[in-house]
Amino acid sequence: MSNALIVIDVQNGFDDPAFGQRNNLACEDNVRRLLAHWRESGQPIVLVRHDSTHPGSPLEPGQPGNDLKSGIDGPHDLFITKSTNSAFYGSPDLDGWLKSRGVTRVTICGITTDHCCSTTARMADNLGYSVDFVLDATHTHDRTSADGSVIVADDVARVNAASLDGEFARVITTTEAVKR
Repeated sequence: MSNALIVIDVQNGFDDPAFGQRNNLACEDNVRRLLAHWRESGQPIVLVRHDSTHPGSPLEPGQPGNDLKSGIDGPHDLFITKSTNSAFYGSPDLDGWLKSRGVTRVTICGITTDHCCSTTARMADNLGYSVDFVLDATHTHDRTSADGSVIVADDVARVNAASLDGEFARVITTTEAVKR
């Protein structure tokens, strides 16, 4: 059974203070650990980059923030660019690529937990893939709710993980992912 690692939007721009307070400072190191394991085991690796269509965004193409973070941009099997939340709406076609290679399981990590990572995990499940969601290899930022209250990033991540686990994915740790 082939298991593709999908590394989502681990880009310099997410360090921009405009995104707010983040959680999980170990995220990038855990992503690098996953990448090293996948490269060593010869499993497929998909790198995804968000190319923002909003002028002035830190993730806008041509800006330093659009670049993948150091240690993320090494050898890979597929590179996808997207301007929406889901890697399945990027280019080239992720679903077609995975199916053409017989991939039945995907392992998801990256930035942000509650936006692009969660959306990609939900779509992967809907498309019939078994999904591992590596929570400690994701991070997010504080969010402001409709009533103006701030939800701290750790709570945002925890609630999103609870929503995914058992319904759309199996939420695991980096250590669990590399032991599989």
